[in-house]
Amino acid sequence: MSHVRSEYEDFKRIAPDAYDVVLALGQLAAKAGLDKQLLELVKLRASQINGCAFCVQHHVLLSERIGVPVDKLHLVAVWREAPIFSPRERAALAWAEALTLLPGGVGEDVYAEAAREFSEAELMYLTSAVASINVWNRFGAAFRWTPAPRPVAANAAAS
Repeated sequence: MSHVRSEYEDFKRIAPDAYDVVLALGQLAAKAGLDKQLLELVKLRASQINGCAFCVQHHVLLSERIGVPVDKLHLVAVWREAPIFSPRERAALAWAEALTLLPGGVGEDVYAEAAREFSEAELMYLTSAVASINVWNRFGAAFRWTPAPRPVAANAAAS
């Protein structure tokens, strides 16, 4: 891949109003009470599909900090084949994929599965989370933001 075109920090500096709107949209689902670990899995999966290295790394690191099991992080790309995911997580991941890919819309089966696992309000907020990460992915992929490095563990830094 060629060079970075602009960095994440440039977005905040150049278009702070747009940055604030995208950031606010991304926070609504968690504020509405949706599980943060589930939201991180959804954001990670959409970012993988969209090829946004910055967002993949961001959501892996954030997921680790909030306690998402490492096995889930490793298997989210193949969630359909991995029995580690709950029915609710599967519904959310299918919903995220359908809304991220969108060429044929959202199928009745995907909608029915999501509607079984989420209330009407939860599904609206889950949709806002998927919409938000897709917006972030558009910026990250378009400008090829540099993924954040993994923080050095305190005990590793001391040795």
